[in-house]
Amino acid sequence: MIELFSIIITFGFYLLARKISEKGNNNPFLSPPVLAMFAIVITLLTLNIPYQEYFKSVRPIHFMLGPATVGFALPLYNQLTKLKRVLVPLMLALFVGSFAGIFAAVFVGHAFGLNHDILLSLAPKSVTTPIAMGISEKIGGAPALATVFVMITGIVGAIVAGSVMRITKVQDPLVKGFAMGLSAHGLGTFRAFQISELAGAFAGLAMALNGLMTAILIPLLLFLIP
Repeated sequence: MIELFSIIITFGFYLLARKISEKGNNNPFLSPPVLAMFAIVITLLTLNIPYQEYFKSVRPIHFMLGPATVGFALPLYNQLTKLKRVLVPLMLALFVGSFAGIFAAVFVGHAFGLNHDILLSLAPKSVTTPIAMGISEKIGGAPALATVFVMITGIVGAIVAGSVMRITKVQDPLVKGFAMGLSAHGLGTFRAFQISELAGAFAGLAMALNGLMTAILIPLLLFLIP
């Protein structure tokens, strides 16, 4: 029974969140994944349902994250001509962005006096959850804690990305999308698709490549983590 209930509230809250977001003109503070997540958390706490039971019940949905991520390749394929033209600067931005995301997280965490284990969990905060959990586990961090940091990063990124773009006067949807996917993974990519298909396509590319780049960089930079 709990399995059916968990799946129903997951889909139900997401569909409701989409309606709310549409009525709010896709305001970043009304991001459907964020609204649905908070609604599910409140429901689980109210009904005293352990998260482990909920997660186990929605494994079919979690499994579909893989095919859904691969599906980002289709809109990117439609932008293949643009991708070839900007491939070199995008790869440079990927390296700098990945390194900056790792370094900034560790630097700020160390400044606040966080211990070594927490810093290891914080380092992969900008990649999608399954990759962050795998990286954290391999380097000695806590996968569950890494998941929390990933979600916080995605929520903050999805909310403030638009304002940051306006302040920095970034107009190109390609640049907007790549920056959102690079810094805020899945939630940033969802927000980018609300801007345009072009922004969403390059956000999906950035999200995928950042997972690979982060998995390469963090083991090489372990000696820098206090």
